[in-house]
Parts: sequence; C-alpha cells; structure tokens
Amino acid sequence: MKNLKLILLIMVLFGTLTTVNAQRKVVKVYPRIGAVVTTVHQPKLVVHRGVNFHVSNGVWYRFRGGRYVVCAAPIGVTVRHLPRGNKVVRINGRKLYKYRGVWYKKQGRGYTIVNV
Repeated sequence: MKNLKLILLIMVLFGTLTTVNAQRKVVKVYPRIGAVVTTVHQPKLVVHRGVNFHVSNGVWYRFRGGRYVVCAAPIGVTVRHLPRGNKVVRINGRKLYKYRGVWYKKQGRGYTIVNV
C-alpha cells in the first residue's frame, strides 16, 4: 500500500513538472500567403518597382482595402537587416541566409532577396 501511494505521488509530481515545462514553450504562428489581417506590428514600407510592400518580422504584405494581404517576398528587394531567427546556408560555396522560405544574399550593406 505504501509503495502504491509513493508511485502515485511520483506520477503526480512528474505530471506537474511536465505541465509547467509545456507552458514555457512559445509557438509562433505565421500567416500563409493570401491570408488577410487587419493589423500588422510596426510594418516597414518597402517600395519595389513602384509597388508598395510592407514587411514585419520577416512576413511580407500588400495593403488592399484597409487590410494587409500576406504575399510572397519580392525577388530583388534589398533590406538592411535580416529577420531574427534566420539560418545561414551554404549552397555551391555561396553563403545565403534563409528565413521562412525566403532566401537572402549579402550585398553591400544590405541583404537582397534571391531565388534559389
């Protein structure tokens, strides 16, 4: 009987610790291309070939009808800073940076979006 109580106590404590650790995990959810959102956190305006794009946290948007529509990153645009969480990847000896499926190449003082 004592062993059973001890086992139950250990299981309860283990379950509590697992629950506490699970609450510390942060899951970021990014909208898919074509998704419509009403607000974007501190978007930066980027004009490329006469088209206005807005970028926030590495996600690209077009402003239409008072709302933001998620779009593909425009190839050839140069940005000053890479989004946080980018990965460095070497392809055929070239150093590229990848973030959420968008590829960047270091060029001058910025990073240009390229097609890989």
